Amino acid sequence: MRRWIPRLREWDRKLFRWCHFRIRHTALDRLFGWLTHLGGATFTIAFTLSVALLAPEPWRTVGRISLLSLAASHIVAAIVKRKVDRLRPYMAIGGVVTGPNPLKDPSFPSGHTTAAFSVVVPFALASGWLSLLVVPLAAAVGLSRMYLGLHYPSDCMAGCLIGSAVSAAAMSLIG
Repeated sequence: MRRWIPRLREWDRKLFRWCHFRIRHTALDRLFGWLTHLGGATFTIAFTLSVALLAPEPWRTVGRISLLSLAASHIVAAIVKRKVDRLRPYMAIGGVVTGPNPLKDPSFPSGHTTAAFSVVVPFALASGWLSLLVVPLAAAVGLSRMYLGLHYPSDCMAGCLIGSAVSAAAMSLIG
């Protein structure tokens, strides 16, 4: 297993470089700059709270599960961040372009990706047709984090797994 770790790190860096350097475009700068906020605290909390309080059933219940999943997955991600303590790509790789005031907390796992998946998975499980829209949207949040120089692919994959697993567990327990 030890010999695979350097290979995985190199694959992670190569994929990051492709996402960050190779596909740069002004239109993508704007698009990913906007998409990344869909995984931020302001949007995810406001969205889940609004659905949990204002939507008709069965969406109100799904909103409550989504809100619970968001809180629980945040705790898991925060614990993992402190344990792994990985530098963000812009701190470790030269020439990475970020926006103003980039985050300085540990990189692994991606909190935005964790939040995005923890919010959308209950909706995706509640409605098959809705999953065709919301799952790619959550994946785009993860891609935006790499494009913006803030996360490696493995950070986003871990966020996807944590958010999805916590949501699936909450859905099976409550839903």
